[in-house]
Amino acid sequence: MYSDPLLHSAARKTRSKSSLAHDVLRSAIISLKLQPGSRIDKSEICERLGLSRQPLSEALARLAEERLVAVEPQKGTYVTLISLSEVEEAAFVREALEVATIRRVAHDIDSETIDRLRLIVDYQSAAAAAGDHEEFYLLDVRFHAALFARLALRRVAEVVESARAHTERIRRLLVPTQRNPATIVEHNVILAALAKRDGESAAEAMRIHLGNVLKGLHKFAAERPELFEP
Repeated sequence: MYSDPLLHSAARKTRSKSSLAHDVLRSAIISLKLQPGSRIDKSEICERLGLSRQPLSEALARLAEERLVAVEPQKGTYVTLISLSEVEEAAFVREALEVATIRRVAHDIDSETIDRLRLIVDYQSAAAAAGDHEEFYLLDVRFHAALFARLALRRVAEVVESARAHTERIRRLLVPTQRNPATIVEHNVILAALAKRDGESAAEAMRIHLGNVLKGLHKFAAERPELFEP
């Protein structure tokens, strides 16, 4: 079959630009720079990223499959409101995998990893004291990611990452609330169990921690219903 290398080159470039648009928009949605319910201005995005409409449309199609945007004919494309049912489903997946992960790594976790986790929590305390919500959030992500890194099972980390989008939007909304001091306490309890290489206690501490996060999500949803699907 005849193959035109120019066509293949153009396809690679389109995919690259499409991936760029997808990654930029996904990050903006998860970080709440694009708020739930907000309209996506395609012309502005094309101009800002130097894109044509085709790669942007491909990116938006991927985001629609991830249920992060909704395309409404004759109206436009919008960031989806947060679905509590999807948050609960993602939280279920995350809890199952994180509890299993920490139970498995606790028995032979090295001192270097524990020191790294302890340093992250210390930095979280400093960020909370300074009112730096963005830094606190990023450190929280690093704390949990360090445990998956220790497990060293790539596909487990990928499954959690794919579920993360629907929990992270609301977790970011929670960061400026009073959950931060409780998060630090709960992380320290997890750390104490890990330092003892006590897998069952570490797993239970993680289960309680993630359960408390979900309770906070429901409380916030009741206070800010305009950000959520009915």
